[in-house]
Amino acid sequence: MSKQRKPAVLILGAPGSGKGTQGAVLGQIPRFYHYASGDVFRRLDTRTELGRKFVEFSKRGELVPDELTVKLWASHMDSIIQTHQYKPDIDILILDGIPRNLEQTKMLEKHVDIIQVFHLSCPDRTELARRMRKRALKEQRLDDASETVIQHRIQTYEAETKPILDYFSDSLRHNVDASQSPAKVLYDIIGKLQSLDTYHAISTETI
Repeated sequence: MSKQRKPAVLILGAPGSGKGTQGAVLGQIPRFYHYASGDVFRRLDTRTELGRKFVEFSKRGELVPDELTVKLWASHMDSIIQTHQYKPDIDILILDGIPRNLEQTKMLEKHVDIIQVFHLSCPDRTELARRMRKRALKEQRLDDASETVIQHRIQTYEAETKPILDYFSDSLRHNVDASQSPAKVLYDIIGKLQSLDTYHAISTETI
């Protein structure tokens, strides 16, 4: 990947807060590229050395080391830049699903320049569980609809991912009430993005 750091927006929130929904919609707007790490890793090319290492850890039921996760991310970023899907000189990267912990956050710093962090806040854990259960049943992932799995995912977020928020300054963090309708959440996010200097500089480029 080019040594030049890429302007990026980070969307953080507990499972069920709507990160993927908001990221996908933003990715349809010119000058934004939505990077959903879950989708990327599910389509991983297992013929590559990095891909084989990823599968080895997964088969053993072990967590993939942070360094390997970030290397896979960087490798995929190179490929989408080379194929012009993502144009780092005129696109703002929307990060969804990575980083998952503080160590990954620090590793990513040499690749991206985080210009805004959106925290999709939903203190009502009952509502989060309801959303997660509804989505799992809709997608026929019955195991993911169990209360045990749902609570484990929420607890993992609280312990490993949420602390990332404290790594960034108050000026970069923006809380959004995720209990609102998806349309209102999107409205709040876009309103904040439009106030950023980087957005104004990029949005004036010819589409």
